[in-house]
Amino acid sequence: MDRRTFLTGATIAATTVATACGDTGQEGTNGVSSPAVNRGIRQLRMVTTWPANFPGLGTAANNLAQYITSMSGGSLEVRVYAAGEIVSAFESFDAVSTGTADMYHGAEYYWQGKSAAFNFFTAVPLGMTATEIMGWVEYGGGQALWDELSGQFNIKPFQAGNTGHQMGGWFKREINSLEDFRGLRMRIPGLGGNVLRELGGAAVTLSGGEIYPALQSGTIDATEWVGPWNDLAFGFYREAPYYYGPGFHEPGSALGVGMNLDVWNSLEDDHKTIVQTACRAANNQSIAEFQLQNAVALNVLETEHGIELRSFTNEMWDRIGEISEQVVADTANADAMTRRVYESYINARNQMRGWARVSEMPYMMQRERVLSR
Repeated sequence: MDRRTFLTGATIAATTVATACGDTGQEGTNGVSSPAVNRGIRQLRMVTTWPANFPGLGTAANNLAQYITSMSGGSLEVRVYAAGEIVSAFESFDAVSTGTADMYHGAEYYWQGKSAAFNFFTAVPLGMTATEIMGWVEYGGGQALWDELSGQFNIKPFQAGNTGHQMGGWFKREINSLEDFRGLRMRIPGLGGNVLRELGGAAVTLSGGEIYPALQSGTIDATEWVGPWNDLAFGFYREAPYYYGPGFHEPGSALGVGMNLDVWNSLEDDHKTIVQTACRAANNQSIAEFQLQNAVALNVLETEHGIELRSFTNEMWDRIGEISEQVVADTANADAMTRRVYESYINARNQMRGWARVSEMPYMMQRERVLSR
């Protein structure tokens, strides 16, 4: 359905509701238009953890809001607020939990202070790829566990975006050995930060808008963010010339939406279906967009800015792998809920590893071999 069809539907629906409510949309005796609620329109405020209109992340929230509004014919009207407009990025969860806002769009591992289990619904080191985490959440029991976890905080969660595989990060100095991680001050959230600490580094958690100033001032020595598309937009290459990949910490980072549970329960069934469907649409669009735009941006970084890609050595990967598995396993000891999420996640990951071993992995290797001749 194209945008004109959506907008036409929205206009018809709004007019019908207004007529049914006895509200023609004309100004009242006080000279002010009647409020939207009197016209049968439900307005929802969505806070985000992203800078306003930031490519791929902020725009994913905008797309979701547009989908919900359009698919509902305008009867659900979602307004997006960037980080800092109502609450700071890391206050989004509490804002929705308490009802200050109706929805958030962000990364679930930002809420690990509430429960370590939230990490598994974004990304964990040596964890699932984008399509694998979709499979687990949608068909492997992940959604039911996520509902239970977030429900403890009065929130109903959904997948609503994915950045795909993330890069290892931007560094001010070369990383040639494990020893080079010692003393490194790096912006890296989630369980990836715990791995860095075990390597002797100092993990720092910063929201997107805080990263470049910290890198520029020398507060941090390195940062991971997302991938070439978003990294180029922030201009990290100007401050840290060494770009490493792939990343071990976020092989497929899911973005989440949380809706206040009281708001969710108050929706009619058709509106619930619209929200669920809109989240799936935003998720699919996000993966497709990041897949292409990362490739385009990588070419710009290499050809226009002279960036040379670096890789962590096998020795580094071996040690990082050992630490990662231990960090993730230790996380499961946080509480009974996290243990259940961990066991479900690892079981699904290991099942899908078996399929990837005979499908995507050998295919990608053979495709590259053949096309590189």
